[in-house]
Amino acid sequence: MLALSHGRNRPATLPVAVQEAGAALARGEPVLLFDAPDREGETDLVILSELATPELIRLLRRDGGGVLFTAISAELREQLGLPFVAEMLELSESKFPVTRELRHETLRYDRRSSFGVSVNHRSTFTGVTDNDRARTVRALGELARAAPRLDPETLRLRFTSEFASPGHVPILYAAPRLLAERKGHTELTISLARMTGLSECVTGCEMLGDSGGARSPEAAARYAAEHGWRFLDGETVREAWDRWAA
Repeated sequence: MLALSHGRNRPATLPVAVQEAGAALARGEPVLLFDAPDREGETDLVILSELATPELIRLLRRDGGGVLFTAISAELREQLGLPFVAEMLELSESKFPVTRELRHETLRYDRRSSFGVSVNHRSTFTGVTDNDRARTVRALGELARAAPRLDPETLRLRFTSEFASPGHVPILYAAPRLLAERKGHTELTISLARMTGLSECVTGCEMLGDSGGARSPEAAARYAAEHGWRFLDGETVREAWDRWAA
């Protein structure tokens, strides 16, 4: 049974497509999520972190092809006291002046990056193999599921005792107000998890095409249909969130 991170779970009010996507994630199935044509214009192949297996990690890197990442909620980030990469660069300016220029983000699709620290589970070897990344991802998901029951000090102690940084799994932090503040895949995945009562830790990978760019949403939807998996448009998730969070 998956523990709820938030008590405000009203699945009956959600569109069928959103309910089915949440149920698929809870079964350990991948879900495909397209953000928007006027944003990144990318589809991410995502799984529920606590159900990660080496086979699912292999699927993400093989059929996704982009960066394999794990997204967590802003609440968990704050409880753990984790910094953004941009903040770490800013703090290093006095010793490494070059970081002053590096941290000037020039994203064409958003005002800031959600990238935070990267980690390996301490039980892994190199951290990059499918077995190792599955171990890291699964442990992050288990930590997120346990977080509501732990006090901050115990939570941080568990995090630092289980994980080391830098590692091969970058953690992305959702915005505090989720889709009301930012409309990236990080917020879409955590909003989907919250609405459907799942642990708020989702792992994904961008789907690339064969032409040097992102896989088109049409091609991603065909891929999903061929495998019997759910394909969700970001607009569907955003509209559901607006009604659910009202």
